[in-house]
Amino acid sequence: MHVSQKIGIFAIRKKNNFVIFMKRNIATITLLIFCTTWLCTCCNGKNDTKQNTIDTLWLNNGDRKIFGELYKPAKSSGIVIFSHGFNGTHRDGQKYYKLFGELGYQCFSFDFPCGSIHSKSDNNAYNMSVVDETSDLRAIISYFKANGGDAADNIILIGESQGGLVSSLTAAEQPADISKLILIFPAFCIPDNWNERYPNASDIPDSTEIWGLKLGKRYFEQVRTIKPFEKMAQFKKPVLIIQGDKDPIVSMDDSRRACRTYPHAQLHVILGAGHGFKSHEHKLSSNYIKEFLK
Repeated sequence: MHVSQKIGIFAIRKKNNFVIFMKRNIATITLLIFCTTWLCTCCNGKNDTKQNTIDTLWLNNGDRKIFGELYKPAKSSGIVIFSHGFNGTHRDGQKYYKLFGELGYQCFSFDFPCGSIHSKSDNNAYNMSVVDETSDLRAIISYFKANGGDAADNIILIGESQGGLVSSLTAAEQPADISKLILIFPAFCIPDNWNERYPNASDIPDSTEIWGLKLGKRYFEQVRTIKPFEKMAQFKKPVLIIQGDKDPIVSMDDSRRACRTYPHAQLHVILGAGHGFKSHEHKLSSNYIKEFLK
């Protein structure tokens, strides 16, 4: 046989073997291509139909710098602004991200300047002030009213403990900008508690230690004149209050009084819960929030 014929036969056999190999392994190769494509898509963040993002924001209130996180679901029809409690941080609001995202809301959780020794905004808690925190929250609302797009027409305030008091005061001051209010074990008791301890302004020392945290005189001078129950009726939109019946810090009587004072409010009591919810209590609280927003 001629050499060229042998080469031709070898080439044909090699081609046939390759075809057989491809037919036998086509399923495997297809699966590998699919998996590679899927992994590349996920790694590049292109699976945006269910993609949520968390953006860092720094906002201004005069010379006060406010650090916060904005959780954004793929689609949103409103913005929830979370206010943490005494010596808390924006991390306290992170537990609500998934809940609000599933309901179609962005969630902004931030650090009050001087609101905590762990605050990224300003950790000098000696200068803490409820009045300043109310001013900070107003500045945040103004930012989202101007930059929130379509979601800016549906702003909801949620606050825990002292953050609940601040949210309540702010909603009463500008009710037209807030669509709903959620208060978690709100500390309406703060003014009365400190007026009982310091009956006269002259009784207030330069500093007072609370739970290992030193606060300046200004904090107590300012809360003396705050009367939360006198302002509540100015907010006529839906209000949700959630509190545990074993809360050693916030009185159930205050939450019941608030529920009667707000024109449109509902109160849910979590049996056995204290000031701060355990995992199963937070789940129950989340269910109340979900029903309220739906």
